[in-house]
Amino acid sequence: MNDFNWTCPHCERAVTISEGRVTIRQHSLVIKNAIGRRTLRSEFIVCPNPDCQQFTLKTELYKSAEGHYEDRLLAKVEEWRLVPNSKAKVFPTYIPQAILADYKEASLIRDLSPKASATLARRCLQGIIRDYWGVKPGRLVDEIDDIKPRVDPLTWDAIDAVRKLGNIGAHMEKDINIIIDVDPEEAELLIGLIETVLREWYVAREERRVRMGTIVAAATAKKTP
Repeated sequence: MNDFNWTCPHCERAVTISEGRVTIRQHSLVIKNAIGRRTLRSEFIVCPNPDCQQFTLKTELYKSAEGHYEDRLLAKVEEWRLVPNSKAKVFPTYIPQAILADYKEASLIRDLSPKASATLARRCLQGIIRDYWGVKPGRLVDEIDDIKPRVDPLTWDAIDAVRKLGNIGAHMEKDINIIIDVDPEEAELLIGLIETVLREWYVAREERRVRMGTIVAAATAKKTP
């Protein structure tokens, strides 16, 4: 196996994975059945970051054919991400838990039910805008317009692009709890927007607070005789 680049979903470090960090196994269904030969492929990867060393686990189901040593994989039928069980990023706990809960659940069901995922993601976006900017509750589209003068133009462009996207944009003016018909790619873009604003707003604000606090503390210590 050749080394490959990989980003750990636990620590979000970009790392290089070598053979000693991966375990792959196959288990084949050889009993005669109604749909034919199938092979389950499992893959463990262990993060080489010494501060992390968490593992990931995914399994894939393939159509397969008998091979010399093990079955030949023909076409992937399905894939399951088991550890972690979604692509959700790890965000600090100082972000309100209700917002994080909606974000995590939207990420978890993105592929299983894009419609439900988009519904949770819209609610999450509205919760972020209301909590961070303190806007007057109303329609999501109006709340987004209300924050435009206060938002970084690049971030606003991303918000505006997603809110104009297909069925998502068509339903921004309606109740955020209405389930809308979206495809997985649209749901992924909406989740990506949430990840962007969480970083740009909450994480950036906290990092700035810590930096400024460090400067103040250092200046105060220097004045102390």
